[in-house]
Amino acid sequence: MASASPGGRSEASVHSAPVVTRAALDPALVAGRGADVDFEEQEAENARTDGEIIGPERSPYTLPSEASGRKAVKLLPGQHVEFVLPRAANALTVRYSIPDAPRGGGITSPLRVAVSGRQQASMTLTSQYSWLYNQYPFTNDPQADLLHPDWWVTECSCVPAQAEVPPQFAKPFRPMHFYDEQRVLLGQTFRAGERVRLTVPADSPAAWTVVDLLDSQLVKPAYVDRRGVNVLHFGADPKGRRDAAPAIERAIDVARHTGRGVYIPAGTFRVDRHIVVDDVTIRGAGNWHTVIKGREVELDEPAPDGSLHTGVGFYGRSAADGGSRNVHLSGFTIEGDVRERIDTDQVNAIGGAMSDSTISGLYIHHTKVGLWFDGPMSGVRVTDNVITDQIADALNFHTGVTGSLVHNNFIRNTGDDGLAMWSEKSANADNVFSRNTVQSPTLANGIALYGGKDNTVSGNLVADPVREGSGLHAGARFGAEAFTGALEFTDNTTVRAGTLDLNWRIGLGSIWFYALDKSIDADVRVTGDHYLDSTYYAIMLVSEYSVKDRYDIPNVHFKDIRVDGTGTSVVSARVKGSATFENVDARHVGAVGVNNCGSFNFPATGSEFGLADRGGNDGGWLAEWLLPNTITCDDRPPVVPPPAPSPW
Repeated sequence: MASASPGGRSEASVHSAPVVTRAALDPALVAGRGADVDFEEQEAENARTDGEIIGPERSPYTLPSEASGRKAVKLLPGQHVEFVLPRAANALTVRYSIPDAPRGGGITSPLRVAVSGRQQASMTLTSQYSWLYNQYPFTNDPQADLLHPDWWVTECSCVPAQAEVPPQFAKPFRPMHFYDEQRVLLGQTFRAGERVRLTVPADSPAAWTVVDLLDSQLVKPAYVDRRGVNVLHFGADPKGRRDAAPAIERAIDVARHTGRGVYIPAGTFRVDRHIVVDDVTIRGAGNWHTVIKGREVELDEPAPDGSLHTGVGFYGRSAADGGSRNVHLSGFTIEGDVRERIDTDQVNAIGGAMSDSTISGLYIHHTKVGLWFDGPMSGVRVTDNVITDQIADALNFHTGVTGSLVHNNFIRNTGDDGLAMWSEKSANADNVFSRNTVQSPTLANGIALYGGKDNTVSGNLVADPVREGSGLHAGARFGAEAFTGALEFTDNTTVRAGTLDLNWRIGLGSIWFYALDKSIDADVRVTGDHYLDSTYYAIMLVSEYSVKDRYDIPNVHFKDIRVDGTGTSVVSARVKGSATFENVDARHVGAVGVNNCGSFNFPATGSEFGLADRGGNDGGWLAEWLLPNTITCDDRPPVVPPPAPSPW
């Protein structure tokens, strides 16, 4: 007899065959978009379980909202979830959440892994790297009072410090960043069709364990480089008991003088500070085999750059010192120890300036930012990496990065923008973000560009942003240099984007343009994008009310776009300017096709934002009566959840 689960279904009613997804969708719906990865994603809600399915839910500060696909499985002690391997595998990644300690700091809890009924591993889950609270830049203390009582707080629509009767907020206030992931090598290869059961022991100290998904893959044997300068010959400890940084640095010196590369074999090597790299190749045995792991170390006094801590990382020389060149890093893991967000800290996995360099095949975990490049610099290629569980961004081109490529990277669970170009002080130019996957950023955007010249975002897949951002973003903000030249978004797909901005209390677009401190008047072309299951709008163009008559967005062109499901309109215009639309097809639209507020002056001549129909716009969303600038302003229209995306 099938056992009924608390989620209201029986084990016999779920899929007995494996259900493989990409971004929690049928892979056919996102074919040709995002990273080409060597693992198979399986969502826990599609597996057999005696636990409870939680979700779907898109409200922030909830466990389902940060889950891939906005659903997960909640297990109590003694319960399990069971997956079927879709192909041969010897390695697993489990994305999960367990409770925080009552006073913060996290707990640990076991999870048993059995394949076809045979115990294979016992994982020790932890919440030490998750659970942030409160206002930006957040705290690890669930009992903390407001960090900024003099800031506007949307929950009370007030500035608490100025209120006659100070408002009271339930604690913990704004919990977030719930999930973590852990990888395990099984020690042998299992065939397709064998069952992987994850069981929470009956005596687990965790009141509950949420399993979001399982990634399974066949990991290749460790790579051996017999010509490279082996760090073991310089005393590096592969057991991780002694500091390996001096040995690695000695190997780098020898490699540079002999024209050879550095080889770091299989093992765990402890590094608790930055290793400066210049004109060197460093290769590991593969990121499942070679692990560079470090603790976060508090500095005796703040560094000149404001850092309070240091930690494991490979850094190019600073741009002020000429930067580094010809750096090539591949085939290892960088495992950090960052548990809080301190914006001045340089505790990133990769940092500094590295021109004419390559970063490939790395697994980057538990650092502040995976790769933060401070330019000017040029010619860096970041390819084929996996970057997960960051406190802030996965990658940021910051200041004057030019002629560079970020391609085929998989990113999940960042605490800020997944991929960003920030043209602070000096413009980023001629860069490409292509065929990357960004899933579940808990704050900000999947991919964001802040100013710059002639940059391209192409072929990416972005899913499940949570708050204060959305899927794709171009923002004239954060003091960035202006957008100039061309800005191109081409053949990208967003899934379950279009979030609710909690400060404005309005919905955002799956792609959104924001003119906050400058106009966005580059030649902006959005071509071939697909916006699937947008919670609010598919497309948004917006400015801040206080600068609504100063800045505009006058030159945006949308062509060959598919919109499959919006909770509200296809387009929301909350700025002065104009856009053209050609072959923009939409279905399952929850409100009037265009929500046109312009810049909120509402002149008798119509909205200050004009729309031009260049033909081929199907689905009835761009009706003639909306053109060129009919005012249809509804500040907060009701949301009509669309059906799940389906083949076009």
